[in-house]
Amino acid sequence: MAAELTLLAWSTLLGFVYIFATSTVVTRERGMKWNASARDEQGRPLSPLAGRLQRAQSNFLETFPFFAAAAIAVVVAGRSSDTTVLAAQAYFWARVVYLPLYAAGVPYVRSLVWLVSLLSILALVFALL
Repeated sequence: MAAELTLLAWSTLLGFVYIFATSTVVTRERGMKWNASARDEQGRPLSPLAGRLQRAQSNFLETFPFFAAAAIAVVVAGRSSDTTVLAAQAYFWARVVYLPLYAAGVPYVRSLVWLVSLLSILALVFALL
């Protein structure tokens, strides 16, 4: 299997880590009753940690479809190369590092890591052009 697809699979699993981290902290704060509800009510305000985890999760879910589409397209188009493998690796590892940085509230470095993930997606797209 192409390395880009292996990294896509690992990134998919990483997405579940983001979701589970967020849901665990939010459920601990708001309770199982809220978690099982239709969530029509806003619920009590979240702690800074829970809020940061939600924002990190949203950010992952916003970028992941672009990564997935680009990684699949590179493989299907036969454009896989050392550069695209490196880009897929950089995306994955940047997203691994991003979650704890965001959870800890680390500024600047977190933004730099996000930029690495974005540039990695762009590298995959440019390999298709």
